[in-house]
Amino acid sequence: MKIAITGGKGGTGKSTLATAIASLLAKDKKVLLADCDVDCPGDDLLLGIKLKKLENVESMVPVFDFEKCIQCGKCAKNCPENAIVYVQGKNPFFIPDQCIGCRACQIVCPTGAITQAKQTIGEIFLGKKNSLVLLSGKIKPGIEESSLVVNAVKKKIALQEKDFDYVITDTAAGTHCPVISALLGNDCALAVAEPTPLGAHDLNLILSLNEKLKIKTSIIINRSDIGSEKMIEKIAQEHKAEIIAKIPYSKEFQRRYCAGISIEHKMIEKISDWIKKY
Repeated sequence: MKIAITGGKGGTGKSTLATAIASLLAKDKKVLLADCDVDCPGDDLLLGIKLKKLENVESMVPVFDFEKCIQCGKCAKNCPENAIVYVQGKNPFFIPDQCIGCRACQIVCPTGAITQAKQTIGEIFLGKKNSLVLLSGKIKPGIEESSLVVNAVKKKIALQEKDFDYVITDTAAGTHCPVISALLGNDCALAVAEPTPLGAHDLNLILSLNEKLKIKTSIIINRSDIGSEKMIEKIAQEHKAEIIAKIPYSKEFQRRYCAGISIEHKMIEKISDWIKKY
């Protein structure tokens, strides 16, 4: 079974809950936790797991032969990331940090002036703690588009998922391309929300996105006592999404978080039981 822990808004406790749920399930099951928040991975810190580098993530970049270039500008016009700048009468200027390796420039070049090279855009790490295996991606500083690193982590998941009872994917915040990449292929998702106006707004966005992706999503209200649960309940009703747990704010959670120890609570056990019965 493959489950995504998501939620739209940053700081709602996605990683805290993903690590807690994974740790609890791993007591009697084989669990793979994938940290797909590659711009800011931190599940290893929350679990106290030491990671080892598995491999680099590489992407295609164009190489220009200016002797063949006729300065037509088609490469720049067709670059979806604006990684190529064209000024009439000048050779194109390439910005490697913005390139996603789509090869559009090479395909449209009429003179074959563009060939391929590779650049390292990120890294993949692996760690283990008893029956819990952590797979973590990390983007290289300065690289703009992180979806390629997320996709590389997902490829590793596909190679290993048959060896595990549960695969839990911890997504980044938001509803942008890296989050979509992390969500795709999961059997279901758990959206973590806090009962605040911004929390409700972003919960609505992630539920709407998952409806388009056809991923059934249930809701966990974290820090349930800091605001009004009614705004979350209203959105849940609008999207016909089940609220499976309400977790109150706790200073003990904060202490364990800072110490790199997974949180424990009866609601985490309730979520674990819900997953096992899914």
